[in-house]
Amino acid sequence: MKIGAQLYTVRDFCKTPDELSLTFKKIADIGYKYVQLSGICECEANWLKSQLELNGLIGYITHNNGDKLINNTDKVIAEHKELNCHYIGLGWYDFRSNSLSDFVEKFIPVANRIKDAGFQFMYHNHDFEFKKQNGKTILNHLAENFTPEQMGFTLDTFWAQAGGCDPAKLICDLKGRVPCVHYKDMSYDRKMEAVGQGNMNWDSIIEASLKSGVEIAFVEQDDTGGEDPFECLKQSYDFLIAQGLKA
Repeated sequence: MKIGAQLYTVRDFCKTPDELSLTFKKIADIGYKYVQLSGICECEANWLKSQLELNGLIGYITHNNGDKLINNTDKVIAEHKELNCHYIGLGWYDFRSNSLSDFVEKFIPVANRIKDAGFQFMYHNHDFEFKKQNGKTILNHLAENFTPEQMGFTLDTFWAQAGGCDPAKLICDLKGRVPCVHYKDMSYDRKMEAVGQGNMNWDSIIEASLKSGVEIAFVEQDDTGGEDPFECLKQSYDFLIAQGLKA
């Protein structure tokens, strides 16, 4: 299993093309070879590809705006072809204000077009997907309404734990549908930490990831509590390398 950096962690340093180019270099200097393209400025796919290649990085998965996925599916697919990026992700859907049936109606066609083009549609969870409806979590309902070929899951360990679930068990339960995960640690009072600096059970999470065939774990820390986010990414990198994972 490989490790990568979720660029949303350093989104404040990705607001312009010049900033993004410098951020790629800093990420590569830490030792990462893979990145998730999320929280970055608007830029052309061919420029983005050239900057990734310049720094020896690979864009492995993206997060995209839901409206763009629905209304400009072919453009999104074309951009991912240019980047040679297989996983097309949706990072957010507010199930607190929108129904499950609405999501299914909107995104089944999107998922099918992405699948037919040879790519994989991915959904990233927060905590509210673990609210139960009719005895099952929203995440369970999503897994039932979409086939594995239509949609995979970018499982976020922090938000799974915040939602009252065991991240390791969830990774095992979704075996075959979780090629990518977000490794994010939690300490007291739901504080986000660099991986290995909080209280989550990383032995079990890593073991479950390896047993379930996870391809890559992306380090993410939405809130670094005022610490340098690049230093937080390095702390996570060093911890995971020490656990035997590979850049």
